[in-house]
Amino acid sequence: MRGGVWLLGLALSGAAQAMSGIVTHVTDGDTIWVRPDEPNRKPVKLRLVGIDAPERCQAWGAQATAALTSQVLHRHVEVPTRGVDAHGRLLGGLMLDGRDVSAWMVSRGHAWSARYHRHPGPYAQEQQVAQTGRAGLFADPAAIEPWVFRKRHGPCP
Repeated sequence: MRGGVWLLGLALSGAAQAMSGIVTHVTDGDTIWVRPDEPNRKPVKLRLVGIDAPERCQAWGAQATAALTSQVLHRHVEVPTRGVDAHGRLLGGLMLDGRDVSAWMVSRGHAWSARYHRHPGPYAQEQQVAQTGRAGLFADPAAIEPWVFRKRHGPCP
């Protein structure tokens, strides 16, 4: 339960904090597990903020997961954290060797910049370049944003 108390404290603090650790598992194109560097800490589930990758059961879902896996699995990463979501996942960014992994995912066409109301999201510029270059999922004119897919089909089994 120690990890849960730490996550609760992070959520209540409201301030961005940082942790670092080793990526132990990649669930999909925007969710990973990180084992923190601190001794005796269990891996925590991290949802990458600012991007929305295709669902596992959606077109390009497997490619997005494979792309993220190729970049970060078993690698040491920095995680600027921002809180905890309604599903109990830690929310944060993901830095590998000083590079923003979320920006990389969008620029290579493996995820969308997560929109907030009318704001195009933090990676709108990377998405525009990927769309113009028809990179990854943006090569498919029928590609469906994950939030639209979830609304139509629900979550993947």
